[in-house]
Amino acid sequence: MIPLVDLKAQHHDLLDELTAEARSVIENAHFILGPEVAALEHSFAEYCGAAHAIAVNSGTSALHLALLANGIGPGDEVITVAHTFVATVAAIRYTGATPVFVDISKDTLTMDPFQVEGAITPKTKAIVPVHLYGHPAEMDPILAIAKQHSLTVIEDAAQSHGAEYKGVRTGSLGHFGCFSFYPSKNLGACGEGGIVATSDAEGAHRIRMLRDWGQETKNCHVLRGYNYRLEGIQGAMLCVKLRHLDEWNRRRREIAAMYNEGLAHTDLVLPVELSGNKHVYHLYVVRSGSRNELQASLKAAGVETGIHYPCPVHLQPAHADLNYCQGSLPVSELAARSVLSLPMFAELRDSQVKTVIGAAIASASVEAQHV
Repeated sequence: MIPLVDLKAQHHDLLDELTAEARSVIENAHFILGPEVAALEHSFAEYCGAAHAIAVNSGTSALHLALLANGIGPGDEVITVAHTFVATVAAIRYTGATPVFVDISKDTLTMDPFQVEGAITPKTKAIVPVHLYGHPAEMDPILAIAKQHSLTVIEDAAQSHGAEYKGVRTGSLGHFGCFSFYPSKNLGACGEGGIVATSDAEGAHRIRMLRDWGQETKNCHVLRGYNYRLEGIQGAMLCVKLRHLDEWNRRRREIAAMYNEGLAHTDLVLPVELSGNKHVYHLYVVRSGSRNELQASLKAAGVETGIHYPCPVHLQPAHADLNYCQGSLPVSELAARSVLSLPMFAELRDSQVKTVIGAAIASASVEAQHV
């Protein structure tokens, strides 16, 4: 079986280096925050082109604290999308604010900027675009609308480590950029982790306090904070992996180019990379009107696939109280019925890519015969 993602392959190549760094943390006993986390923050801020980076224990926590640092809470509204992992919306709801959904663009499946203005009300305080699958959202119009209405832009960059929009890396396009270090991400921890990138010094200071029980100094709790601190071992692991991120992204783009060429003449809708952008292919997502049949055929051929995401957030039972219904976001709903993620990880061999392409072409041919 060709896996959707193979974390063992990545860690096999780095095992000696990762083991040495883990041993160092055990010996210095800086298990929570500490020098390894500080080193990660410095390196990641520099990588993104931001003045500050604040490491936390998950991407969800990063979003939550970025929202809180901007004073967002009960009675406020935050514009975002429903075709995303549920954490994007959960973080908004943690603050007591109300998510307001706009639909996505048909090409990139990221926030449709032309729908944002119509969703703004006097209660709107922020916009949270999602750089989905590794492709940046259309940021220029989003930022222009935000500036016109004095709104904060918080990038959900959980899937876009190293992606670029018009030459600028995600995470430094808006006021705050929030990343996840979940193990399967382009830059993944050996466990959970996240980080907020920003050039807002005051916001960075608030997030640092909020992640550590709201402390200004030890035992002086200025804010009602949280225990969202990153572990020292994860900081060390991520420092090692960050040095390899650009090469891993280069390989992902190479694999995507092979998929693009091999699948060009099928009925599948292939990923789009808009001019001036750099897609880093956290996921390689195709779309098919016969998605379930295609997935079953690929499984029978020994190819593992995934669905990101089968039900948009506005139709999830947990968020039924937001009062959206089927048909509210037609492009998001169509995407949920048609998306399929093919195997994508930097260690994927050319021979495996060719096998996936061959299986996908054969599966598409079989489907066509049954139409």
